[in-house]
Amino acid sequence: MRKLLPLALLGLSAFAQVDVPFWHAMDGPAGRLIAAFAQEFNARQDRYRVLPRYQGTYEEAETKLVAALRAGSGPVLFQAELSFFPRLVAEGQALPLEAYLDLDPGFVADLFAPAWNYGVVGGRRFGLPFNTSTPVLFYNLDVFRAKGLEAPRDWRAFERTALALTSRAAKGFIFVTDPHAWLFEAMVTSRGGSLVQDDRPNFTSREAVAALEMLYRLKEAGALSVRSMAEATFAQLDFVRTKGMMVMASIANWPAAENFSFAFALGVAPVPREEGGKVPMGGAQLVVLKGASEAQVRGAVAFWKYLMEPENVARWVEASYYVPLRKSALPLLEGFYRENPFRKVAFEQVAHAQERPRLSQFSAWARVLAEALERSLKGGVPPRKALEEAQRKAEAMR
Repeated sequence: MRKLLPLALLGLSAFAQVDVPFWHAMDGPAGRLIAAFAQEFNARQDRYRVLPRYQGTYEEAETKLVAALRAGSGPVLFQAELSFFPRLVAEGQALPLEAYLDLDPGFVADLFAPAWNYGVVGGRRFGLPFNTSTPVLFYNLDVFRAKGLEAPRDWRAFERTALALTSRAAKGFIFVTDPHAWLFEAMVTSRGGSLVQDDRPNFTSREAVAALEMLYRLKEAGALSVRSMAEATFAQLDFVRTKGMMVMASIANWPAAENFSFAFALGVAPVPREEGGKVPMGGAQLVVLKGASEAQVRGAVAFWKYLMEPENVARWVEASYYVPLRKSALPLLEGFYRENPFRKVAFEQVAHAQERPRLSQFSAWARVLAEALERSLKGGVPPRKALEEAQRKAEAMR
């Protein structure tokens, strides 16, 4: 019997449950659903145990991850915001996943192609799509109707509308200078421009200058309220309390906004766009980090496949308002979209969506750009000068 004991112990250890720590940046209804998904996944099989943990905003989660990686620790699975994702790949922190996927071609064809394609860097897959969004324009529908206004389709109409909505009590537009510069990027790409050209920052392009000059004019005219990402809650309150009539944000901000008591009907429109213009995708990719065991990688991939089941994609959209990642989930969402057609704006905008720059330096460049936007719109630095300074700083980065 003594000789058989080690074999018995070996058998027990071979079937020991594998923990898969998962760091994410989703709170509210989306965060609660992630916890539910993990519980369901853990209950329906006994090989893996996914352990989700909320780490704050994208920026807070990134800061915590960088510190953890330096200390030689960290999770197995991480929700990497799209501009941060290429940095993890470039620094060798993300594991390639092709060998673990074994996906049916029909499954791949059913996925939302831009989000699926974004996970490939240098011909290898490092990311798995999870939450994908596009920016949208939220507006006070009651005031628009009272003034006989329609949601602006292009930027000239937008500027006229912002001025028409401005009064002593309210600004026409609230602009948030987020650290990823995503909302400003939308103002550039929707004009046909890009923040990156030939793998270099392109902050002084005609489209970027035009976008910031428009915001600057609105500020000078008293029609613009400027908030940093640290002031994002104040931006929401300004809008809810009718101190601002329009605000650009991710469609995924909608569920959080519903925590507030709206005294008006909410309107949602596509980002104003010039002919041929695009809108940048937002959201994140799931990344498996270096140091994960083979069993942990397989557990992380199995959990992602569970998230991608059509019923779960539909549940995720209903909780978070993100864009559905599978075509087969659309029939399950018909009632949700019919209940309020504005919920479908971000998804309908996907036809004009494009991937964000897939460069490891881009997240750092974006922070420099966000600082330049604040210096201009809060500090009064002329738009072109602010963008030229940001261009020089970004180019000096290595």
